[in-house]
Amino acid sequence: MDYKKRRQNLMAKMNDNSFLLFFNKRLNSDMTAFDVERNFYYFTGINEFDNILLIYKKHNVAKEILYLAPIDLNEEKWTGKKLRKEEAEQIANIKDVRYNNNTFMTELLELLDENSKIYFVVKEGEAFKYSYENNFALELANHKKVTITSSNEMVKSLRTIKDEEEITLIKEANEITNKGILNILKHLKPGLKEYQIESYFDQAIKYYGATGFSFPTIAASGINATCLHYNSNQGELKDGDLILFDLGASLNTYCADVSRTFPVNGKFTELQKKVYTIVLNAQKMIENKARIGLTTKDLNQMVIEFYAKELKEIGLINKKEEVLKYYFHGVSHHIGMDCHDFCSYGPLEAGSIISNEPGLYIPEWNIGIRIEDDLLITNDKAINLSASIIKEIDDIEEVMRKR
Repeated sequence: MDYKKRRQNLMAKMNDNSFLLFFNKRLNSDMTAFDVERNFYYFTGINEFDNILLIYKKHNVAKEILYLAPIDLNEEKWTGKKLRKEEAEQIANIKDVRYNNNTFMTELLELLDENSKIYFVVKEGEAFKYSYENNFALELANHKKVTITSSNEMVKSLRTIKDEEEITLIKEANEITNKGILNILKHLKPGLKEYQIESYFDQAIKYYGATGFSFPTIAASGINATCLHYNSNQGELKDGDLILFDLGASLNTYCADVSRTFPVNGKFTELQKKVYTIVLNAQKMIENKARIGLTTKDLNQMVIEFYAKELKEIGLINKKEEVLKYYFHGVSHHIGMDCHDFCSYGPLEAGSIISNEPGLYIPEWNIGIRIEDDLLITNDKAINLSASIIKEIDDIEEVMRKR
């Protein structure tokens, strides 16, 4: 990854006499798993806690400093060896790397004046009040009067467009996800608990090199699949039911986000086939129509229009407004270092990666179906990064029959 180029692109968006801070803090105990702050990682490639990236522009000259947590040899006996300055310089391609021996605030205050603007990535709504960034801003206000502002739009505009290395990682994460789904199909049968069938996915993706999960897996069978974010995974798989999986492997923070729906006993009923085919055709339509210049709202409206026609034909609804009773989420969101990535939701651009996930949730028929792939938007078409993952009815039934 060209982290220096990313920072240069960010510097170009900054005003003069402005300062941009990224914190990568471990807020919990040392026994709690650490999850890197995505924006800090995006601009540095450093996956260690208690580090700070400072980017600033004064007199139209941009500079950058990476502050590392001081080396604690005793702590390293417990948690492993941490990066030294020379290693961090090489990874981030940054010349000025310093150990933060309680010097950061002093050095920052020396650079600031009364007209300085401080940029933070600002968490949405009330969450900012409890964030480290807000606490730091309050502390800073005790020393100097500066203007605090959000860097969200600057950072989002950069993270929206994926480079070739990012695209490759997301494609590889999808291939690992495919391995996990195939392992599910080998073992799927009535009588298992949802968490038991989920475990086959977990084992496979770890075996094939996943560095994490994109999000907690949803394994929702029967009526549970009609709840969009069902997450207990405690139900029992019953003969004749469908099971909906929403899952994804993560590779170096880059996420796959895939949904598939399978018959527990290996065979769709005629009604299940009918509903599944409607969802699958909606998904294929979006893959064919997703283009530069459209928004995710535009794509979602296409699904609603398509469903209005199809659901009337099968007698489920009488008027278009009733679609929202059975389809109540958006068809697309951006995917990247997070499953729902920190991106701009304007017109799609080449290099955007979005989900394609129409669904139908019909409690009275005991049917919940969602089919989701990850689409890369290019100059002339959308490329399905999860195209290898099984989803045609005949293919699913054939694979399950041959187990």
